[in-house]
Amino acid sequence: MKQLLSRRRFLAAGAAVSAAALSPVPAAGLPRSGRRAGKLALLGGQPVRTKKWSPWPIWDRSAEPDILAVLRSGVWFRGQGVRVPEFEKRYAELLGAKKCLATSSGTAALITALHVLGVEAGDEVIVSPYTFIATYNVVLMLKALPVFADTDQETFTINPQKIEERITERTRALLPVHILGLPVEMDPVMEIARKHRLLVVEDACQAWLAEYKNKKCGLIGDLGCFSFQNSKHLPAGEGGAVVGNDSLVVDRCHSFHNCGRAFGSFQPAGPNAVRGVNFRMQEFQAVILMSQMQRLENDTRQREDNARYLSSRLQQIPGIIPYKLNPGATRAIFHLYPFRYKKELFDGVPRAKFLSALEAEGIPCSSGYASQHRDGLIQEALNSESYKRLFSAERLKRYWEENVLPETDQLCSEAVWFTQNMLLGSRRDMDDIADAVQKIYENRDKLI
Repeated sequence: MKQLLSRRRFLAAGAAVSAAALSPVPAAGLPRSGRRAGKLALLGGQPVRTKKWSPWPIWDRSAEPDILAVLRSGVWFRGQGVRVPEFEKRYAELLGAKKCLATSSGTAALITALHVLGVEAGDEVIVSPYTFIATYNVVLMLKALPVFADTDQETFTINPQKIEERITERTRALLPVHILGLPVEMDPVMEIARKHRLLVVEDACQAWLAEYKNKKCGLIGDLGCFSFQNSKHLPAGEGGAVVGNDSLVVDRCHSFHNCGRAFGSFQPAGPNAVRGVNFRMQEFQAVILMSQMQRLENDTRQREDNARYLSSRLQQIPGIIPYKLNPGATRAIFHLYPFRYKKELFDGVPRAKFLSALEAEGIPCSSGYASQHRDGLIQEALNSESYKRLFSAERLKRYWEENVLPETDQLCSEAVWFTQNMLLGSRRDMDDIADAVQKIYENRDKLI
């Protein structure tokens, strides 16, 4: 496996290790599982693990008759079917939301939510910078300006104390991200929004069943958005959802995602009196999602338990700092398990070399997001003629001067991720991960 995988390739690669089991070698006073550290696999030694990780997604064959029934019926379009509305009802009930709209992707959900809440060309949206590219790509698609507030590197989420300084007269909305399934500290976010009369769209695309103060993430702001892409805990290949407790707003979302047609409580003057797109979910996707929902709670509990145990092991190793939950976060769901790697405590071994050594021990891993606010996408957009018409030269100049995110940059240089399917294993599997990290620490001088 390559040392640095793209996010999607990494998420798909979590189960790509070979299939034979490795027996532990007992020894006292070494890693807590009792294994000897031994020679690093990267340098020719025996790897800690050769057993496969849990595959993902996991298919339940009991859902196949329903899938076949949909395919054979020829009713694949939600406009004539009943499966998508049934999923919307079930997902809203699962979260405790008043209404849910299923969409073609999480990106489509975000575009829908922002558009319906009134984000337009020339507006500004304050965004979490440590996130998948879709979070700010959707802002650019609406010809608005994504303004980044720095990250709290301990929690991997947006730092609410950095938001207010980014607000301008053009700021229309806040877009906090419950990244990796770790809840944002939402109380101060909402206080800032109320103070400045701003809208809040929660990017919960990696946060199904995550909770802040015992309330489901996605239901704290004006609207919440979810993704059901193949790597997600609730997967259908592609798909997404918008949830909310204002029926009129969600009905407007339905109208927008269905070519602008009237729906429910939203009845514009004509049949196509408002702008719209086609972001509809298909019937067979809804069947897949309803099948996957049956395992979601049990899988979530297993990931939680394993994440807690893994943290208890990793935090004993110098230079390894597991995530920290925000105050008020009552449930994290670990779409990815993150920690920070401090190379100075590994005798200066670069993170890339650490990742290579970990991969060689049979532990799939990734460096996570790069400093995307400087990856070229923002530059391309802001250098376009449309952005030069929408924003003054002085504003664009100031944007680059203010686009300094030291905490995000630091986090991007230190983060290490494990995929969620790894947390579906046993406690012994978690020991494999911790033992591999411990082994690298004890042999760090060999990697210089």
